[in-house]
Amino acid sequence: MTEAGAKTPRERYRAQVRTEVKEHAWEQIATAGASALSLNAIAKRMGMSGPALYRYFAGRDELITELVTDAYRSLADTFRAASEAGPDVIALGHALRGWALADPQRYLLIYGTPVPGYHAPDDVTAISSEILATLLDACATLSPDTPATPPTSLDAHLEAHREWAAGHPAPPVALRRALAFWTRLHGVLSLELAGHFRGMGIDPAQLFAAELDELSRPD
Repeated sequence: MTEAGAKTPRERYRAQVRTEVKEHAWEQIATAGASALSLNAIAKRMGMSGPALYRYFAGRDELITELVTDAYRSLADTFRAASEAGPDVIALGHALRGWALADPQRYLLIYGTPVPGYHAPDDVTAISSEILATLLDACATLSPDTPATPPTSLDAHLEAHREWAAGHPAPPVALRRALAFWTRLHGVLSLELAGHFRGMGIDPAQLFAAELDELSRPD
């Protein structure tokens, strides 16, 4: 009998195989994209039969879910570490860019072109909501309950459609800032990772920093 929490040799072997499968999956994604992910091709690379590999992953969607979950969890942990000293939009922005550049394929899997026919399960959505909550906490510190400028039509729209904020109590101005953070910074990152700034003479790091500086100015 093993001690509580200890893994048996069979469980350790299964975990090792699953880890190796995911490593080969990332290699496939880097070469041909997530839509071309093939368990049979991975089995061949590992010297296994297709049916044998399906004992570790029931199908492509389960494997993609593992990869997506790992990616979201990694970013959630990165955001949490960046917020240890307190909610900080600047810290989150630089953490996001560092995380994306460290592993572009991981970033593109969750923020790039959606995988055809794949829908993330609720537990993945919960992790993405955790990331958003960290961002909204930071944006709320820069957005007073009574802003100096009158509410915009977008503020009213966001107040009426708060579902994406997953119950966070941030005021509409904070919702608008978080949405701008997500769209503008992801826009710069996506263009940078796709190589669109090459040959333009533009330093994407400076562009990103300038966008982040503007987004972090108190209301």
